[in-house]
Amino acid sequence: MSVLLFSSLLPLFLMDASQMSFRSCSFDVVFCIQNGISAFGVDKKRLIAESVRVTKNNGVILFSSYSPKIWEARLEWFRKQSQFGLIGEIDEGKTCDGTIACKDGFRATTVSSDQFVELFGEFGLNASVIEVDESSVFCKVIRKK
Repeated sequence: MSVLLFSSLLPLFLMDASQMSFRSCSFDVVFCIQNGISAFGVDKKRLIAESVRVTKNNGVILFSSYSPKIWEARLEWFRKQSQFGLIGEIDEGKTCDGTIACKDGFRATTVSSDQFVELFGEFGLNASVIEVDESSVFCKVIRKK
């Protein structure tokens, strides 16, 4: 049995992450982890722009993606998800270089350290990126605008 708990102090919102209804400069910290930058299926630049927009000046923005060092384990995990019917059939011919493609059109990509630096750089922000446990790439940005 699953239970979803929330209070009036911590409301939950369901909305498009690339077009949030929050006012600009609303949050001290904004995070998009577990490869949400790719899993949401939205334009990466738009997602980052929206994250920057809702973050207060001197606020922190955190993103993560998968490290290329766990490609084999990640691919095996997606194959199991496919076997259990949680995602479509893996298109082995189009699955490579950090991208997992399914025959139904689903795609799971990753964002590299260099790509994070480039993406945030387009907004005049400096990204610091570290790899953790050879499994995840974490990007940290301080919004200064």
